[in-house]
Amino acid sequence: MTAMRRALEFLFTRALRSRLGIALLIGVVVVGVLGAARLVGNPVDSTDGLSNRPDGPIITVDPTAGDDGLLNSAAPPSPVTSPGARTPEQTADRFAAAWLGRPGMTTEDWQAGLRPLSTPALREKLTGAEPESVPAEKVTGPPTMRERTETFVELLLPLDTGRLRLELVTSDDGWLVDVLDWERP
Repeated sequence: MTAMRRALEFLFTRALRSRLGIALLIGVVVVGVLGAARLVGNPVDSTDGLSNRPDGPIITVDPTAGDDGLLNSAAPPSPVTSPGARTPEQTADRFAAAWLGRPGMTTEDWQAGLRPLSTPALREKLTGAEPESVPAEKVTGPPTMRERTETFVELLLPLDTGRLRLELVTSDDGWLVDVLDWERP
C-alpha cells in the first residue's frame, strides 16, 4: 500500500507539475482518442482513395482540336499589311536608321525619330536612353524576317558590331516595333 501511495504522490506532486509531464499526459490522451476513433469508425474500404484507378486514360485536351505540338509542319501565316502602309521590313529599316542616329544628334531629336515607329510600351522603356548608348554605327545587310503570326513578326538586322533583333506588331498605325534587343556576335 505504501508503494502505491508513493507512486500516486510522486505522480501528482512532481510529474504532473512539470512541463514534460503535462506534455506526456496530453500525448497519451490524443493517442487514446485517435485509437478509439479508429476502432469505432467505419472500416477502411480498399477501393477508396489512391488505389481506385480509372478505367481509361485521363483526357485533358480535345483530341480533335488540332496539333498542339512544338513541331508544326504548316508554314506560319504571312504578315498582313494594309494597302499603302509600311511593310514590316520597311518599318524595321526606318527604325534601325532612327535608332542608329547620326553624329551630334540630340536626345530629343533621337526620341522623336523613334516615336512614330515604336509602340507606347517601347517608348516608355526607351525614356531616358540617349543616342550615344547605341552600340553600332551602320546596317551591314538586309533584314531576315521570321514570320510568327499575321500580326507579329521578328526581324534580325545585321549591324557592324552585332545584330539588332526587333519584334514588330501591327496596330491601327501600321507595323510598330514593340521589342528591341541587341545581340553581340
